[in-house]
Amino acid sequence: MVSRYLAHDLLWGMTPQQLPVDAPAWAIESIEAGQPVVVRRATSTAERIAVGVRGRLREQRYGTSMAIAAITRRVSPEQLCHVHTHRDLPALEALAQLRPVLDACGWAWGVSGSAGFELASGFAALHEASDLDLILRTPQALTRDQARELLALLDAAPCGVDMQLQTSSGAVALREWASASTRVLLKNATAACLVIDPWNPREQAA
Repeated sequence: MVSRYLAHDLLWGMTPQQLPVDAPAWAIESIEAGQPVVVRRATSTAERIAVGVRGRLREQRYGTSMAIAAITRRVSPEQLCHVHTHRDLPALEALAQLRPVLDACGWAWGVSGSAGFELASGFAALHEASDLDLILRTPQALTRDQARELLALLDAAPCGVDMQLQTSSGAVALREWASASTRVLLKNATAACLVIDPWNPREQAA
């Protein structure tokens, strides 16, 4: 089904009681603290959306689902582009540096990953070595030359920057699309497959 909630959206409204009985203790603690959950790129239903719970450690990620009726608030990556914070970290410095360039690129963009989580929730998720995760909405094709130009700008930032191109058929890594490889890995709600053109829905149907 097509959901109005997109991968990387942050959702509030999950309670510990909604978690499965075998959920790890750290996931329960995260929800009890009032943290949002993030929409996962996985199959959802009319009543439930696939989400993930974040813990304090990088390896603490728990996949589950949430009742759509329980959602009280949603924040998309695009809503976080111009959120500012007093924290002085390389990922946030990179965001400030790239903001005017991305605003002028003509595509909708957003902040995801740890930076997006922190900017949306106020919970500290970034550290000195954190990368910056970004998304770029690309309903029309971004050429490989355009991808290389954009990647060069990202690589000049003060920390590692990973960007996902969000096509109508799924997501592909900008760095991979900018490479000389013929096929790239496209991820959608049901699978991950190698394609030549991530904007061609016929390739996934083949």
